[in-house]
Amino acid sequence: MSTDRFADYGRPRRVDGGLRARSARGAIGRSWWSRRFLEVLESFALGTRLTRGRSYARAGQVLTLDIAPGRVSAVVQGSRPKPYQVSIALRPFPDALWSRIEEELAGQAFFSARLLAGDLPDELEELFVAAGAPLFPAGVDELTQRCNCPDFAVPCKHLAATFYLLAEAFDADPFELLHWRGRSRTQLLDELRARRVEATGAVALPETVDAPSEPDGDQSTVAPVGASRALVGLLTTPLPEAADRFWLPPVPLPDRPPRLVTGPDLLLRQLGAPAPAIGGPGLLERLRRAYRAFGPDDR
Repeated sequence: MSTDRFADYGRPRRVDGGLRARSARGAIGRSWWSRRFLEVLESFALGTRLTRGRSYARAGQVLTLDIAPGRVSAVVQGSRPKPYQVSIALRPFPDALWSRIEEELAGQAFFSARLLAGDLPDELEELFVAAGAPLFPAGVDELTQRCNCPDFAVPCKHLAATFYLLAEAFDADPFELLHWRGRSRTQLLDELRARRVEATGAVALPETVDAPSEPDGDQSTVAPVGASRALVGLLTTPLPEAADRFWLPPVPLPDRPPRLVTGPDLLLRQLGAPAPAIGGPGLLERLRRAYRAFGPDDR
């Protein structure tokens, strides 16, 4: 019997259509968020173990990657016929803590504007730390890493490959980091909009409006659509006063309106990565290069 328990396992089985890391060589992770995430993992003395999964990530051995509050799940193809099930758990922030963070974010125009524009500023990490809710784990014991492969090392190659693909997911959409911590992009931005409306004293219109009465007198409600959504949150003004104030803004404007420095790929950051079936992060990267090549040159 071989003394090497893994001697019977050869190279990983080739995969078609897997999630392949965009970086073909060198370090993985381009954005500040992804690099910071990998730096945190390396600070836990996981650096040498992480490199074991780099070739898996670049070869497309990760079949699926799903990010949910508190848990990242992946399916990774190894050398055996049946792929391995991988999970990385990190405790999400409780609702009460998120409510306090959202109140802090809504109270600072800089953060609200950047977040509502689809961007996560680097300074956001400091705000979370000050609120007692560090975005990144402080120790390896905060991560629960599981893989059903026979390798006893933690992280194994399959976990390490998942970490790399997770870092690239933060490249494609940094809101996924907040999602892992308990708030999806939609939940967070909806809450910020509501708090900003409340802070400015605007009166939000009802979510439903009366539809025309049916012949039998029945009246149903429908959600606002089209341009009517833009009116939600604006003050209602009598017609004579509205005519006098036609060219004035409906809400007070700051003396110097904020200027956001955004790249031509802002829309891509807002939409997030496409589904794997239509190209996944690889398609996103190709679109990003096209946006930059054909967009205006502000330099």
